Formats: sequence, structure tokens, C-alpha cells
Amino acid sequence: MADQRIKGPASYFPSIEKTYGRPIGDWLQIVRDRLPAKHMEIVSMLKSEHALGHGHANAIVAYVMAEAKD
Repeated sequence: MADQRIKGPASYFPSIEKTYGRPIGDWLQIVRDRLPAKHMEIVSMLKSEHALGHGHANAIVAYVMAEAKD
């Protein structure tokens, strides 16, 4: 069977945990607690209040937003 790689926003999760020292579940809950705010408003909050990089913040928000649509 071929190596199944994680794709999309979740592919950033191991790096986010390593870089910021918190489990991804914590970050996902922070974003969920801000809903129904707009995508970029939450990205900006993660960057300003938690010092996340843009790519990491965007990945977390994109994941939660996609999850919310299901």
C-alpha cells in the first residue's frame, strides 16, 4: 500500500505542536471559541495574541472552518 500522507491544513499540525509547545487540540479549541468570527479575524488574533506565524494560524483556522461546514 502506498504511503498515505496527510494533506491540507492538518499537514501543518506536527510542526505547530513542535514550534509552539501546545497540543493541536488546544489551538483548535481557541479557534472554535472565536466562531463565528471571520477567517482572517481569527488568523490575526492567533498572530497577535499567540505569536503564531501566518501559515500556521491560517492552517488551524482553515481546518476548523472546514470542520464546521460538515
